[in-house]
Amino acid sequence: MGDPERRLATIMAADIVGYSTMMDTDEEGTYTDLRAVRSDIIEPTIRDFGGRIVKHLGDGFLAEFPTVNSAVQCAMAMQEEMARRGADVPDEHRIRFRIGISLGDIIVDDDGDIFGDGVNVAAHLEPLAVPGGICVSDTVYAAVHKKLDVGFDDLGEQRSKEDSPPVHAYALRWPGEGSTPDERAVKPTASPKSVGWISGAAVTAAAVIGLVLWQTSPFEPGNEVAPDLSIAVLPFVSMSSDPEQEYFSDGISEELLSLLAQVPELRVISRSSAFTFKGKDMKLPDIARELNVAHILEGSVQKADDEVRITAQLIEAQSDVHLWSGTFDRTLDDIFTIQDEIAAAVVEALKLTLLGGPPEAESTDAEAFTLFLQARYLAAQGTAEDYERAIELYNQVLAIAPDYARAWRGLAVTYLNQGNKGLRTRAESRVLAREALDEALAIDPDYSKAHSLLGMFSLALDGDLEAAASHFKHALSSDPTDLSLLSNSSSLLLRLGRLDETIAVREYDVSRDPLDPVGYNNLAWAYLMAGQPDGAISCVQTLATLAPNYGGARNTLGRALLLKGEHEAALEAMLEEPSEVWRLLGLVVTYHTMGRGDESDATLAELIEKYGDDRAYHIAMVLALRGEADRAFEWLDRAARDGSPSLSYIAVETLFSNIHSDRRWMPFLESMGKSPEQLAAIEFEVRLPQ
Repeated sequence: MGDPERRLATIMAADIVGYSTMMDTDEEGTYTDLRAVRSDIIEPTIRDFGGRIVKHLGDGFLAEFPTVNSAVQCAMAMQEEMARRGADVPDEHRIRFRIGISLGDIIVDDDGDIFGDGVNVAAHLEPLAVPGGICVSDTVYAAVHKKLDVGFDDLGEQRSKEDSPPVHAYALRWPGEGSTPDERAVKPTASPKSVGWISGAAVTAAAVIGLVLWQTSPFEPGNEVAPDLSIAVLPFVSMSSDPEQEYFSDGISEELLSLLAQVPELRVISRSSAFTFKGKDMKLPDIARELNVAHILEGSVQKADDEVRITAQLIEAQSDVHLWSGTFDRTLDDIFTIQDEIAAAVVEALKLTLLGGPPEAESTDAEAFTLFLQARYLAAQGTAEDYERAIELYNQVLAIAPDYARAWRGLAVTYLNQGNKGLRTRAESRVLAREALDEALAIDPDYSKAHSLLGMFSLALDGDLEAAASHFKHALSSDPTDLSLLSNSSSLLLRLGRLDETIAVREYDVSRDPLDPVGYNNLAWAYLMAGQPDGAISCVQTLATLAPNYGGARNTLGRALLLKGEHEAALEAMLEEPSEVWRLLGLVVTYHTMGRGDESDATLAELIEKYGDDRAYHIAMVLALRGEADRAFEWLDRAARDGSPSLSYIAVETLFSNIHSDRRWMPFLESMGKSPEQLAAIEFEVRLPQ
């Protein structure tokens, strides 16, 4: 679990009108129509406007866009195409969407799922829209009402449910709303151009240093020659007539991926990158090129009661040649044997010679396992109802198999996510999560994923680097190939000031998760702290192609350009930072570096006024850069009293360098357990798989 990404984003939530009734009337036909609409309209249109589908939610979906304009234009284009498609379809069979769009802060987890106010508001707006219509928040209205040829009906403060918070809503009206081809008055604006972060003066600076061409980045997906022993496990297709069985096909895909990832000799692409292609109509060689792998494992899953049919095929991507395929018609009781057989077949087909034989799946009661997959799938959807249902299912798992440590960890993660989304108090969620992890370790003291999560507890919440090292060492001793564990371990290496090791681990991370923006952000930050601005800029440029509105990344870009003396380019990057707190922090630093003291003072005052209550560490950081030692130490003391977890970075943060010679610096580090001697005494090493 890496450091969570927070950013400002435009979110679209959509749902089909009357879907339950349609399914009751014609289940098979409705499901077929929904699949067609997804592949023909929803997914390509969202892709055309630079967005990404975060997840499908039964009959609806959740999507994220780089700009407000692109989201609104995409929604109009989709609704118009849906209206044309359904013009000759009887009302009872016509698929119509309600769409809600919001602009707000979100949190992005390791799997690319999103949470936060931006998501919640979009979900509240969606049921307020008329069938075939679009409802937007006041922030979206403010951003587009003067830029697009559209109209709005002010709906005032609205609640989608009695217990939901009020949202100021606007109904969108546009010339092509609800139209047929003959009625359309205005064609939607063309798909937006790709968004880049280095433009104007910044482009000139970047061109001078040879970094403007993103394809030259050593970390851009598809830039390397794929190693022969590399593979991506694509999401297996659900062949069940019931769309709610999708949890099972996704779960089996994830289990196979995790199983193959245990083979040190095999380079396996992580779930967050591999699942990016779920439901997309792309040729396998193209997917392999994006993921930089030589082989693809794909297949399908069909489940009916206790009967399971799983087909799998291993493909050499460049030639599109099948190396192996198999069909398994079994009962649920054989589900772990099937996984073992598929993994063994892949190992044999790739002519791998293993010292200990192919990996084997951890088995438990078949019913408990099925409930576990369903709970994990629901928890990943991220709604309040799904979290509660997931907790119920995890408890059902544990009632059947109380010694299933994975279910205890699943409970812990769900409790933490509830706390992050305000569905429980953070204090309660952490207590419940720790209790669940203690149960998992009581069952299996060497359970790596429980130790990894406790290591992040110690690191990110307690600031206890020694405890984090203990947990990570324990986890790595039993599971040295787990990518999320290695990523978590790199966060400790960074805080310990072991920057070369941090960079090595994070480069390994992005090579196996090439479409995850979090990995590039983490690597960029390591390069920045190591004083390697070219590496940081290269990573941020790749990140821009994956997540144009990634919060904090323009700040990183600006700081890297400052290190190179490209002040005007740095200022432009800072001004474009979407996260207000990172924008203000960056501008204080940039204005000061440029000698524009009055503007630095004014921005610092605004920063303190807006964020003084919870950003004491960062305020101390910019004060240190400005040479205001007394004020910097006052804010550091405040950060220490508040228990700021950001203090764990103090040993590597370069903006504190101006106060390193102050007589108060070393005693403060020692009081935090962060002096060079204290950090050097923490024994911790990460050995990357070969």
